[in-house]
Amino acid sequence: MTITDQDHAIATADVFLSQTPIPLYINGEWKEARNGQTFDVLRPSTGQKLATISSAGAEDVNEAVGAARAAFDAWSALGTRDRAVLLHRLADAMERDQDVLASLESRNIGKSLPEALDFDILFAAQGYRYFADVATHSGHSRPLPLANMEASLVHRPRGVCGFVIPWNAPSILTVWGIAPALAAGNTVVLKPAELAPLSVIYLAKLAEEVGFPPGVINIVTGLGHEAGDALVNHPGLNYISFTGSPQTGKLVAEAAARNLVPSKMELGGKGAAVIFPDVDVKDTAEKLGMAIVRNAGQTCCTATRWFIHDDVYDDLVSASVDFLKTIKLGPDTDHATQLGAVISQGQRSRIQGYLDQGLDQGATSILAGGSTQIAGSEGGFYVSPVLLGGSPENVCATEEIFGPVAYVMPFRDEDEVIKQVNSSQYGLANSVWSEDLNRAYRVAEQMVSGNSWINAHNVFAYGLPYGGVNLSGWGGGVNSQQTYFDYLRPMSVVRPLA
Repeated sequence: MTITDQDHAIATADVFLSQTPIPLYINGEWKEARNGQTFDVLRPSTGQKLATISSAGAEDVNEAVGAARAAFDAWSALGTRDRAVLLHRLADAMERDQDVLASLESRNIGKSLPEALDFDILFAAQGYRYFADVATHSGHSRPLPLANMEASLVHRPRGVCGFVIPWNAPSILTVWGIAPALAAGNTVVLKPAELAPLSVIYLAKLAEEVGFPPGVINIVTGLGHEAGDALVNHPGLNYISFTGSPQTGKLVAEAAARNLVPSKMELGGKGAAVIFPDVDVKDTAEKLGMAIVRNAGQTCCTATRWFIHDDVYDDLVSASVDFLKTIKLGPDTDHATQLGAVISQGQRSRIQGYLDQGLDQGATSILAGGSTQIAGSEGGFYVSPVLLGGSPENVCATEEIFGPVAYVMPFRDEDEVIKQVNSSQYGLANSVWSEDLNRAYRVAEQMVSGNSWINAHNVFAYGLPYGGVNLSGWGGGVNSQQTYFDYLRPMSVVRPLA
């Protein structure tokens, strides 16, 4: 991207942000909330106001669900390939406007522009293409081999799907939800997080441009206790997908259950990395260090518990400290930034609260860090990297902190470390680090989680299932053919022959 292209993209994003307020998108129309309420979105790197957004209430959500219901019959009757064409066109538009989207995502989340572009925006665009292709290549009817009857299992769209997504990766988490739902023939109502709605709203602009019919995609921005509650409690939904904390996930699941609406939960994690003594110490330290600083550690599956074999513990801890001290902490405007601001002052206070509590409980500070400021961006919400060590019962070893923090613990016995890993109430993602692949696979397969990675952490690819167990959620994951079939209801069709 040339400087001219970058300047043009930023200027385009500025025009989009200058709307006062940025409206809702319901039934193919841009409109302000009926109650006239708004909320402000802050820029994490500076703490200053970034945009003013319309704040939907129950009436707006009801209108959006009604629009989605009205659009469902025509959308579901549209040929699978015709829906896939629109998803590919949406991906085309995202790639064309990738720099605008990256500018919005970078400013809204606090990460550098290159990081926002490479992973958040371009990887999201791939997701629309992936699920478009899954839909066109998946059989929706299969015969059942039963005596004396002609029987088949068919799959039909569920109807209106409601989505509540968090603030840590809005572009990615939007595509992981709505792309399979749309490809399967469902219509959607999406409530983005109030802290980071900007790229999601811009996506609606692109969807309108490429020709998605009115009512197929609806975006209702607003506060969780207003728009969010109205959506998850709405009896007009046929399916609910929630991504966020286990605490909120329980409330969403309860609301869905009251209406007998099936739900899908993608929740938190406390990922473990088990490091055996035959690893390349420097390489492993750098990869795990990057895992905890990427996205400012605000990644639910990242490696926050490091179990390090006694024989390599001191060397790996030392190498990790050396590497983390080199990490570039900076604002979203600096393309060299490796660790940007966390999303809000509230999140920074939450992280610091965990650190203080962990130290009070006896944790050892290996690399002191935490809430900090940087010159020129004193109002930003910055947290520098932290390494703690100590008892596995420490709050920082058991609770999800959601920041650039890792807790390190030594181990000697393979069976014992597997028990320690599996003692967590979460079950999202873990990793094993060893040159002995027989051992690596043996340990990885015994972990209680949705994902076990070997000699890497935070591994994502379309076609690779990704989901959680226990407090990390339920459902078919977000990245595979199974995800697509989550958004289809099975139905048997039978003709007795005798």
